[in-house]
Amino acid sequence: FSFHHSYQDDFPTGPQPRYSPSGVFMSFDLYSVEDRNRVKCVSGIEGVPISTQWERKGHYYPIQIAQYGLSHYSKHLSQPRSKVKILEDGEQTELSDWLLPDRKSEIRSRMDDNTDNGVVEFKTATNLKNPGITKSANEKILLTLSMDIMFINNGSVTVLLQTGDGNLFRIHYILSDNIIKLEGKDLYYGIGSNMKRKWIHLTRQVMVDFQKGLTLQYSKNRSMKMKSAARIAAICVRGHGIMDNVSLSFHAHKDLFLDAANYFVRHQDSKGGWPVKVTRKLIPEVMELEPGWYSAMGQGQAISLLVRAYVASKNNTYLEAAGKALDIFDIPSSKGGVLAKFLNSFDWYEEYPTTPSSFVLNGFIYSLIGLYDLKQMATSPVSEKAAELYNNGMRTLKAMLPMFDSGTGTFYDLRHITAGLAPNRARWDYHKVHIKQLYLLVQLDSDPLFKDTLQRWKGYMKGNIAPHN
Repeated sequence: FSFHHSYQDDFPTGPQPRYSPSGVFMSFDLYSVEDRNRVKCVSGIEGVPISTQWERKGHYYPIQIAQYGLSHYSKHLSQPRSKVKILEDGEQTELSDWLLPDRKSEIRSRMDDNTDNGVVEFKTATNLKNPGITKSANEKILLTLSMDIMFINNGSVTVLLQTGDGNLFRIHYILSDNIIKLEGKDLYYGIGSNMKRKWIHLTRQVMVDFQKGLTLQYSKNRSMKMKSAARIAAICVRGHGIMDNVSLSFHAHKDLFLDAANYFVRHQDSKGGWPVKVTRKLIPEVMELEPGWYSAMGQGQAISLLVRAYVASKNNTYLEAAGKALDIFDIPSSKGGVLAKFLNSFDWYEEYPTTPSSFVLNGFIYSLIGLYDLKQMATSPVSEKAAELYNNGMRTLKAMLPMFDSGTGTFYDLRHITAGLAPNRARWDYHKVHIKQLYLLVQLDSDPLFKDTLQRWKGYMKGNIAPHN
Protein backbone atom coordinates (compact mmCIF):
# COMPACT_ATOMS: atom_id res chain seq x y z
CA PHE A 1 0.00 0.00 0.00
CA SER A 2 1.01 3.61 -0.22
CA PHE A 3 0.28 6.47 2.16
CA HIS A 4 -0.78 9.87 0.85
CA HIS A 5 -1.43 13.16 2.59
CA SER A 6 -3.99 14.44 0.07
CA TYR A 7 -7.42 13.18 -0.93
CA GLN A 8 -6.39 12.93 -4.56
CA ASP A 9 -3.15 12.02 -6.27
CA ASP A 10 -3.61 13.20 -9.84
CA PHE A 11 0.00 14.03 -10.63
CA PRO A 12 1.08 13.38 -14.22
CA THR A 13 2.32 9.89 -15.05
CA GLY A 14 4.31 8.97 -18.13
CA PRO A 15 5.20 11.35 -20.97
CA GLN A 16 3.19 14.55 -20.89
CA PRO A 17 2.28 16.90 -23.74
CA ARG A 18 4.32 20.07 -23.77
CA TYR A 19 2.68 22.99 -22.03
CA SER A 20 1.28 25.53 -24.47
CA PRO A 21 -0.46 28.89 -23.94
CA SER A 22 -3.09 27.60 -26.34
CA GLY A 23 -3.59 24.29 -24.56
CA VAL A 24 -5.14 22.87 -21.42
CA PHE A 25 -4.19 24.92 -18.35
CA MET A 26 -2.40 22.58 -15.94
CA SER A 27 -5.03 20.16 -14.51
CA PHE A 28 -7.87 22.68 -14.65
CA ASP A 29 -9.88 20.36 -16.88
CA LEU A 30 -10.57 18.44 -13.65
CA TYR A 31 -11.89 21.51 -11.81
CA SER A 32 -15.51 22.52 -11.36
CA VAL A 33 -15.23 26.02 -9.95
CA GLU A 34 -18.98 26.69 -9.99
CA ASP A 35 -19.61 23.74 -7.67
CA ARG A 36 -17.40 25.13 -4.91
CA ASN A 37 -19.17 25.95 -1.66
CA ARG A 38 -17.90 29.53 -1.69
CA VAL A 39 -19.50 30.21 -5.07
CA LYS A 40 -22.88 31.78 -4.36
CA CYS A 41 -24.04 31.24 -7.94
CA VAL A 42 -23.11 32.03 -11.52
CA SER A 43 -24.41 35.52 -12.26
CA GLY A 44 -27.09 35.77 -14.92
CA ILE A 45 -25.93 39.31 -15.64
CA GLU A 46 -22.19 38.74 -16.03
CA GLY A 47 -22.10 35.00 -16.71
CA VAL A 48 -19.37 34.40 -14.11
CA PRO A 49 -19.23 33.08 -10.52
CA ILE A 50 -20.06 35.28 -7.55
CA SER A 51 -17.81 34.51 -4.59
CA THR A 52 -18.75 34.52 -0.90
CA GLN A 53 -15.08 34.33 0.11
CA TRP A 54 -14.47 37.11 2.68
CA GLU A 55 -17.91 38.64 1.95
CA ARG A 56 -21.16 36.73 2.55
CA LYS A 57 -23.19 39.00 0.27
CA GLY A 58 -20.98 37.99 -2.62
CA HIS A 59 -18.55 39.75 -4.92
CA TYR A 60 -16.79 39.25 -8.25
CA TYR A 61 -13.39 37.77 -7.35
CA PRO A 62 -10.96 37.92 -10.30
CA ILE A 63 -9.05 34.76 -9.33
CA GLN A 64 -12.22 32.70 -9.10
CA ILE A 65 -13.55 34.09 -12.38
CA ALA A 66 -10.28 33.37 -14.19
CA GLN A 67 -10.19 29.82 -12.82
CA TYR A 68 -13.79 29.31 -13.94
CA GLY A 69 -12.85 30.40 -17.44
CA LEU A 70 -9.65 28.36 -17.54
CA SER A 71 -11.45 25.23 -16.36
CA HIS A 72 -14.08 25.52 -19.10
CA TYR A 73 -11.45 26.31 -21.74
CA SER A 74 -9.52 23.21 -20.68
CA LYS A 75 -12.66 21.06 -20.76
CA HIS A 76 -13.50 22.50 -24.17
CA LEU A 77 -10.23 21.02 -25.42
CA SER A 78 -10.17 17.77 -23.47
CA GLN A 79 -13.78 16.57 -23.53
CA PRO A 80 -15.63 15.05 -26.51
CA ARG A 81 -17.87 17.34 -28.50
CA SER A 82 -21.25 17.63 -26.82
CA LYS A 83 -24.45 16.14 -28.13
CA VAL A 84 -26.95 18.93 -28.86
CA LYS A 85 -30.74 18.82 -28.98
CA ILE A 86 -32.11 21.68 -31.10
CA LEU A 87 -35.38 23.01 -29.68
CA GLU A 88 -35.68 25.93 -32.09
CA ASP A 89 -33.43 27.19 -34.89
CA GLY A 90 -35.70 29.79 -36.48
CA GLU A 91 -35.65 28.00 -39.82
CA GLN A 92 -38.85 25.99 -39.43
CA THR A 93 -42.26 27.45 -40.22
CA GLU A 94 -44.02 24.71 -38.24
CA LEU A 95 -44.27 25.85 -34.61
CA SER A 96 -47.03 23.61 -33.30
CA ASP A 97 -44.66 22.14 -30.68
CA TRP A 98 -44.84 25.47 -28.87
CA LEU A 99 -48.02 25.49 -26.76
CA LEU A 100 -49.86 28.80 -26.40
CA PRO A 101 -51.46 29.57 -23.02
CA ASP A 102 -54.43 31.47 -24.51
CA ARG A 103 -55.89 32.84 -27.74
CA LYS A 104 -54.23 36.23 -27.33
CA SER A 105 -50.74 34.72 -27.39
CA GLU A 106 -48.84 34.49 -30.68
CA ILE A 107 -45.76 32.78 -32.08
CA ARG A 108 -44.50 32.99 -35.67
CA SER A 109 -41.41 32.52 -37.81
CA ARG A 110 -39.95 35.53 -39.60
CA MET A 111 -36.68 36.92 -40.92
CA ASP A 112 -34.53 39.07 -38.66
CA ASP A 113 -34.48 42.67 -39.90
CA ASN A 114 -30.69 43.04 -39.56
CA THR A 115 -29.23 39.63 -40.40
CA ASP A 116 -31.79 37.98 -42.70
CA ASN A 117 -31.60 34.91 -40.48
CA GLY A 118 -34.74 33.06 -39.53
CA VAL A 119 -35.99 33.85 -36.01
CA VAL A 120 -39.09 33.15 -33.95
CA GLU A 121 -41.17 36.04 -32.62
CA PHE A 122 -43.37 35.42 -29.59
CA LYS A 123 -45.95 37.54 -27.80
CA THR A 124 -47.78 36.66 -24.59
CA ALA A 125 -48.46 38.08 -21.13
CA THR A 126 -45.40 39.01 -19.06
CA ASN A 127 -46.84 37.97 -15.69
CA LEU A 128 -44.89 35.06 -14.23
CA LYS A 129 -48.18 33.45 -13.19
CA ASN A 130 -48.92 33.12 -16.90
CA PRO A 131 -47.75 29.64 -18.05
CA GLY A 132 -45.98 31.23 -21.00
CA ILE A 133 -45.43 29.85 -24.47
CA THR A 134 -44.06 26.41 -23.71
CA LYS A 135 -42.09 23.67 -25.44
CA SER A 136 -41.78 20.23 -23.86
CA ALA A 137 -38.23 18.93 -23.37
CA ASN A 138 -38.28 15.85 -21.09
CA GLU A 139 -34.49 15.81 -20.80
CA LYS A 140 -32.36 14.10 -18.12
CA ILE A 141 -28.93 14.22 -19.76
CA LEU A 142 -28.60 17.38 -21.86
CA LEU A 143 -28.94 19.95 -19.09
CA THR A 144 -27.19 23.06 -20.44
CA LEU A 145 -29.55 25.61 -22.01
CA SER A 146 -28.31 27.93 -24.77
CA MET A 147 -30.35 30.48 -26.67
CA ASP A 148 -30.25 33.87 -28.34
CA ILE A 149 -33.12 36.08 -27.23
CA MET A 150 -34.15 39.73 -27.42
CA PHE A 151 -37.03 41.09 -25.35
CA ILE A 152 -38.93 43.94 -26.98
CA ASN A 153 -40.71 44.65 -23.72
CA ASN A 154 -40.52 43.00 -20.30
CA GLY A 155 -40.20 39.23 -20.48
CA SER A 156 -38.60 36.10 -19.08
CA VAL A 157 -37.36 32.61 -19.84
CA THR A 158 -38.42 29.79 -17.52
CA VAL A 159 -37.01 26.28 -17.23
CA LEU A 160 -39.54 23.89 -15.71
CA LEU A 161 -37.83 21.16 -13.67
CA GLN A 162 -39.35 17.98 -12.31
CA THR A 163 -37.60 16.30 -9.39
CA GLY A 164 -37.51 12.57 -8.73
CA ASP A 165 -40.42 12.79 -6.29
CA GLY A 166 -42.59 14.53 -8.89
CA ASN A 167 -42.30 18.07 -7.54
CA LEU A 168 -42.09 20.90 -10.06
CA PHE A 169 -39.60 23.75 -9.70
CA ARG A 170 -39.33 26.75 -11.99
CA ILE A 171 -36.11 28.64 -12.73
CA HIS A 172 -36.99 32.09 -14.06
CA TYR A 173 -34.39 34.18 -15.91
CA ILE A 174 -35.81 37.68 -15.62
CA LEU A 175 -34.98 41.26 -16.61
CA SER A 176 -33.78 42.29 -13.16
CA ASP A 177 -30.56 43.24 -11.39
CA ASN A 178 -31.31 40.93 -8.45
CA ILE A 179 -28.75 38.13 -8.42
CA ILE A 180 -30.68 35.13 -7.06
CA LYS A 181 -33.85 34.57 -5.04
CA LEU A 182 -35.83 31.48 -4.05
CA GLU A 183 -39.54 31.73 -3.20
CA GLY A 184 -41.11 28.36 -2.57
CA LYS A 185 -40.55 26.42 -5.76
CA ASP A 186 -39.77 29.46 -7.89
CA LEU A 187 -36.10 30.37 -8.34
CA TYR A 188 -35.20 33.72 -9.90
CA TYR A 189 -31.97 34.77 -11.63
CA GLY A 190 -31.61 38.34 -12.86
CA ILE A 191 -30.14 38.78 -16.34
CA GLY A 192 -30.08 42.59 -16.22
CA SER A 193 -32.78 45.25 -16.00
CA ASN A 194 -31.37 47.19 -18.98
CA MET A 195 -31.43 44.35 -21.50
CA LYS A 196 -34.62 45.23 -23.39
CA ARG A 197 -34.15 45.44 -27.17
CA LYS A 198 -30.67 43.90 -26.91
CA TRP A 199 -29.68 40.45 -28.06
CA ILE A 200 -28.73 38.22 -25.15
CA HIS A 201 -26.75 35.03 -25.68
CA LEU A 202 -27.93 33.05 -22.67
CA THR A 203 -26.01 29.93 -21.65
CA ARG A 204 -26.96 28.33 -18.35
CA GLN A 205 -25.90 25.12 -16.64
CA VAL A 206 -29.40 24.48 -15.40
CA MET A 207 -28.52 22.00 -12.68
CA VAL A 208 -25.81 24.28 -11.31
CA ASP A 209 -28.39 27.07 -11.12
CA PHE A 210 -30.86 24.68 -9.47
CA GLN A 211 -28.31 23.47 -6.91
CA LYS A 212 -27.26 27.01 -5.93
CA GLY A 213 -30.89 28.03 -5.51
CA LEU A 214 -31.79 25.00 -3.39
CA THR A 215 -28.95 25.70 -0.96
CA LEU A 216 -30.67 28.98 -0.07
CA GLN A 217 -33.38 26.94 1.66
CA TYR A 218 -32.35 23.29 1.96
CA SER A 219 -29.38 21.43 3.43
CA LYS A 220 -26.55 20.54 1.07
CA ASN A 221 -27.34 16.82 1.24
CA ARG A 222 -31.03 17.30 0.47
CA SER A 223 -30.39 19.77 -2.32
CA MET A 224 -27.89 17.39 -3.93
CA LYS A 225 -30.43 14.57 -3.75
CA MET A 226 -33.15 16.74 -5.29
CA LYS A 227 -30.83 17.86 -8.08
CA SER A 228 -29.54 14.38 -8.92
CA ALA A 229 -32.95 13.03 -9.95
CA ALA A 230 -34.23 16.19 -11.66
CA ARG A 231 -34.98 16.59 -15.36
CA ILE A 232 -35.86 19.49 -17.62
CA ALA A 233 -39.57 19.13 -18.34
CA ALA A 234 -40.12 22.22 -20.51
CA ILE A 235 -38.85 25.63 -21.64
CA CYS A 236 -41.18 28.65 -21.47
CA VAL A 237 -40.95 32.23 -22.75
CA ARG A 238 -43.05 35.25 -21.76
CA GLY A 239 -43.49 38.82 -22.93
CA HIS A 240 -42.80 40.08 -26.44
CA GLY A 241 -39.52 39.08 -28.00
CA ILE A 242 -37.48 37.25 -30.61
CA MET A 243 -35.51 34.04 -30.12
CA ASP A 244 -33.18 31.80 -32.07
CA ASN A 245 -30.74 28.91 -31.59
CA VAL A 246 -32.55 27.39 -28.61
CA SER A 247 -30.82 24.16 -27.62
CA LEU A 248 -30.00 21.75 -24.81
CA SER A 249 -26.56 20.16 -24.63
CA PHE A 250 -24.36 18.15 -22.29
CA HIS A 251 -21.97 21.06 -22.03
CA ALA A 252 -21.22 24.43 -23.62
CA HIS A 253 -17.68 25.01 -22.41
CA LYS A 254 -16.72 27.45 -25.17
CA ASP A 255 -19.61 29.77 -24.34
CA LEU A 256 -18.75 29.67 -20.64
CA PHE A 257 -15.04 30.38 -20.96
CA LEU A 258 -15.79 33.26 -23.33
CA ASP A 259 -18.27 34.64 -20.77
CA ALA A 260 -15.36 34.81 -18.32
CA ALA A 261 -12.97 36.35 -20.86
CA ASN A 262 -15.57 38.95 -21.84
CA TYR A 263 -16.03 39.84 -18.18
CA PHE A 264 -12.34 40.75 -17.96
CA VAL A 265 -12.54 42.86 -21.12
CA ARG A 266 -15.62 44.74 -19.85
CA HIS A 267 -14.31 45.38 -16.35
CA GLN A 268 -10.62 46.16 -16.84
CA ASP A 269 -9.89 49.50 -15.19
CA SER A 270 -7.67 52.37 -16.33
CA LYS A 271 -4.63 50.81 -14.62
CA GLY A 272 -5.08 47.60 -16.59
CA GLY A 273 -6.26 45.65 -13.57
CA TRP A 274 -9.21 44.02 -11.91
CA PRO A 275 -9.41 45.26 -8.30
CA VAL A 276 -10.77 43.08 -5.52
CA LYS A 277 -13.56 45.03 -3.88
CA VAL A 278 -13.61 43.44 -0.42
CA THR A 279 -11.33 43.60 2.60
CA ARG A 280 -8.73 40.83 2.92
CA LYS A 281 -7.29 40.17 6.37
CA LEU A 282 -4.38 37.84 5.76
CA ILE A 283 -3.29 38.40 9.37
CA PRO A 284 -5.70 40.66 11.32
CA GLU A 285 -4.06 43.97 12.29
CA VAL A 286 -0.76 42.88 10.71
CA MET A 287 -1.42 42.11 7.03
CA GLU A 288 -4.70 43.66 5.88
CA LEU A 289 -5.87 44.94 2.50
CA GLU A 290 -8.64 47.47 2.04
CA PRO A 291 -11.11 47.13 -0.87
CA GLY A 292 -9.58 48.03 -4.22
CA TRP A 293 -6.42 45.92 -4.01
CA TYR A 294 -4.97 44.04 -6.94
CA SER A 295 -3.67 40.47 -6.99
CA ALA A 296 -0.77 39.35 -9.17
CA MET A 297 -2.34 35.90 -9.23
CA GLY A 298 -5.60 37.41 -10.43
CA GLN A 299 -3.77 39.42 -13.09
CA GLY A 300 -1.75 36.39 -14.17
CA GLN A 301 -4.63 33.96 -14.43
CA ALA A 302 -6.75 36.56 -16.22
CA ILE A 303 -3.89 36.95 -18.72
CA SER A 304 -3.73 33.17 -19.20
CA LEU A 305 -7.47 33.13 -19.92
CA LEU A 306 -7.39 36.15 -22.24
CA VAL A 307 -4.54 34.65 -24.25
CA ARG A 308 -6.58 31.47 -24.73
CA ALA A 309 -9.68 33.45 -25.66
CA TYR A 310 -7.60 35.13 -28.35
CA VAL A 311 -6.41 31.74 -29.59
CA ALA A 312 -9.99 30.44 -29.76
CA SER A 313 -11.53 33.52 -31.37
CA LYS A 314 -8.68 35.37 -33.13
CA ASN A 315 -10.21 38.52 -31.62
CA ASN A 316 -7.39 40.97 -30.82
CA THR A 317 -9.49 42.59 -28.09
CA TYR A 318 -8.54 39.76 -25.74
CA LEU A 319 -4.81 40.05 -26.44
CA GLU A 320 -4.95 43.83 -26.04
CA ALA A 321 -6.57 43.45 -22.60
CA ALA A 322 -3.90 40.93 -21.61
CA GLY A 323 -1.20 43.42 -22.61
CA LYS A 324 -2.77 46.22 -20.56
CA ALA A 325 -2.78 43.90 -17.54
CA LEU A 326 1.03 44.09 -17.39
CA ASP A 327 1.06 47.65 -16.06
CA ILE A 328 0.10 46.58 -12.52
CA PHE A 329 3.26 44.44 -12.27
CA ASP A 330 5.46 47.57 -12.32
CA ILE A 331 3.62 49.35 -9.50
CA PRO A 332 4.98 48.72 -5.97
CA SER A 333 2.62 47.11 -3.50
CA SER A 334 3.01 50.16 -1.26
CA LYS A 335 1.56 52.31 -4.06
CA GLY A 336 -1.39 50.12 -4.95
CA GLY A 337 0.29 47.63 -7.27
CA VAL A 338 1.62 44.10 -6.80
CA LEU A 339 5.42 44.49 -6.95
CA ALA A 340 7.38 43.61 -3.81
CA LYS A 341 11.16 43.54 -3.38
CA PHE A 342 12.95 40.89 -1.35
CA LEU A 343 16.18 42.25 0.14
CA ASN A 344 15.75 45.21 -2.23
CA SER A 345 17.03 42.93 -5.00
CA PHE A 346 14.45 40.39 -6.12
CA ASP A 347 11.16 41.25 -7.84
CA TRP A 348 8.17 39.35 -6.45
CA TYR A 349 4.60 39.69 -7.72
CA GLU A 350 2.25 39.51 -4.75
CA GLU A 351 -0.99 37.53 -4.64
CA TYR A 352 -1.79 39.64 -1.56
CA PRO A 353 0.16 42.93 -1.75
CA THR A 354 0.38 43.51 2.00
CA THR A 355 2.80 45.59 4.03
CA PRO A 356 4.91 43.86 5.23
CA SER A 357 5.04 41.59 2.20
CA SER A 358 3.59 38.10 2.48
CA PHE A 359 5.33 36.34 -0.47
CA VAL A 360 2.67 33.70 -1.19
CA LEU A 361 4.33 31.04 -3.34
CA ASN A 362 1.49 29.57 -5.41
CA GLY A 363 0.09 32.99 -6.34
CA PHE A 364 3.52 34.18 -7.49
CA ILE A 365 4.01 31.13 -9.70
CA TYR A 366 0.55 31.52 -11.25
CA SER A 367 1.44 35.12 -12.12
CA LEU A 368 4.61 33.89 -13.82
CA ILE A 369 2.62 31.38 -15.88
CA GLY A 370 0.41 34.22 -17.11
CA LEU A 371 3.47 36.25 -18.07
CA TYR A 372 4.90 33.24 -19.90
CA ASP A 373 1.66 32.74 -21.82
CA LEU A 374 1.61 36.35 -22.95
CA LYS A 375 5.28 36.56 -23.92
CA GLN A 376 4.79 33.49 -26.10
CA MET A 377 1.66 34.73 -27.89
CA ALA A 378 1.96 38.53 -28.07
CA THR A 379 3.93 40.62 -30.53
CA SER A 380 6.36 43.46 -29.86
CA PRO A 381 6.41 45.54 -27.67
CA VAL A 382 4.02 43.60 -25.39
CA SER A 383 5.97 40.36 -25.77
CA GLU A 384 9.22 42.09 -24.69
CA LYS A 385 7.54 43.63 -21.66
CA ALA A 386 6.02 40.30 -20.61
CA ALA A 387 9.38 38.58 -21.14
CA GLU A 388 11.17 41.14 -18.97
CA LEU A 389 8.68 40.68 -16.13
CA TYR A 390 8.80 36.90 -16.52
CA ASN A 391 12.60 36.74 -16.52
CA ASN A 392 12.85 38.96 -13.46
CA GLY A 393 10.32 36.78 -11.68
CA MET A 394 12.08 33.54 -12.60
CA ARG A 395 15.37 34.93 -11.29
CA THR A 396 13.59 35.60 -8.01
CA LEU A 397 11.93 32.19 -7.90
CA LYS A 398 15.23 30.38 -8.38
CA ALA A 399 16.77 32.36 -5.53
CA MET A 400 13.84 32.05 -3.11
CA LEU A 401 12.23 28.65 -3.80
CA PRO A 402 14.40 26.85 -1.19
CA MET A 403 13.01 29.18 1.49
CA PHE A 404 9.61 27.48 1.14
CA ASP A 405 10.96 23.99 1.95
CA SER A 406 10.19 23.03 5.56
CA GLY A 407 11.90 19.65 5.41
CA THR A 408 8.57 17.85 5.79
CA GLY A 409 6.40 19.92 3.45
CA THR A 410 6.23 23.50 2.24
CA PHE A 411 5.42 26.94 3.58
CA TYR A 412 2.44 28.76 2.08
CA ASP A 413 4.14 32.15 2.46
CA LEU A 414 7.07 33.82 4.23
CA ARG A 415 5.30 35.62 7.07
CA HIS A 416 7.74 34.02 9.51
CA ILE A 417 10.49 36.02 7.81
CA THR A 418 8.76 39.31 6.98
CA ALA A 419 6.47 39.66 10.01
CA GLY A 420 8.35 37.60 12.58
CA LEU A 421 5.37 35.30 13.15
CA ALA A 422 5.05 31.53 13.36
CA PRO A 423 5.49 29.81 9.99
CA ASN A 424 2.37 29.29 7.89
CA ARG A 425 2.74 25.69 6.74
CA ALA A 426 0.95 24.86 3.50
CA ARG A 427 -1.81 22.33 4.08
CA TRP A 428 -1.39 19.23 1.95
CA ASP A 429 -3.74 20.34 -0.81
CA TYR A 430 -1.72 23.55 -1.22
CA HIS A 431 1.49 21.52 -1.10
CA LYS A 432 0.01 19.51 -3.97
CA VAL A 433 -0.58 22.77 -5.89
CA HIS A 434 3.11 23.63 -5.41
CA ILE A 435 4.04 20.22 -6.85
CA LYS A 436 1.77 20.62 -9.87
CA GLN A 437 3.29 24.02 -10.53
CA LEU A 438 6.77 22.49 -10.38
CA TYR A 439 5.75 19.92 -12.99
CA LEU A 440 5.00 22.84 -15.29
CA LEU A 441 8.15 24.79 -14.38
CA VAL A 442 10.29 21.76 -15.25
CA GLN A 443 8.91 22.06 -18.79
CA LEU A 444 9.50 25.81 -18.99
CA ASP A 445 13.00 25.97 -17.52
CA SER A 446 15.86 23.43 -17.55
CA ASP A 447 17.39 24.57 -14.25
CA PRO A 448 17.87 21.37 -12.18
CA LEU A 449 16.57 23.23 -9.13
CA PHE A 450 12.99 22.68 -10.27
CA LYS A 451 13.38 18.97 -11.02
CA ASP A 452 15.25 18.27 -7.77
CA THR A 453 12.75 20.24 -5.71
CA LEU A 454 9.85 18.48 -7.41
CA GLN A 455 11.14 15.04 -6.46
CA ARG A 456 11.82 16.06 -2.86
CA TRP A 457 8.42 17.71 -2.41
CA LYS A 458 6.64 14.70 -3.91
CA GLY A 459 8.45 12.55 -1.36
CA TYR A 460 7.05 14.63 1.50
CA MET A 461 3.55 13.54 0.47
CA LYS A 462 4.56 9.92 1.08
CA GLY A 463 6.01 10.58 4.51
CA ASN A 464 9.61 11.30 3.54
CA ILE A 465 11.41 14.00 5.50
CA ALA A 466 14.70 15.80 5.00
CA PRO A 467 17.64 14.34 6.96
CA HIS A 468 18.72 15.90 10.24
CA ASN A 469 22.28 16.68 11.33
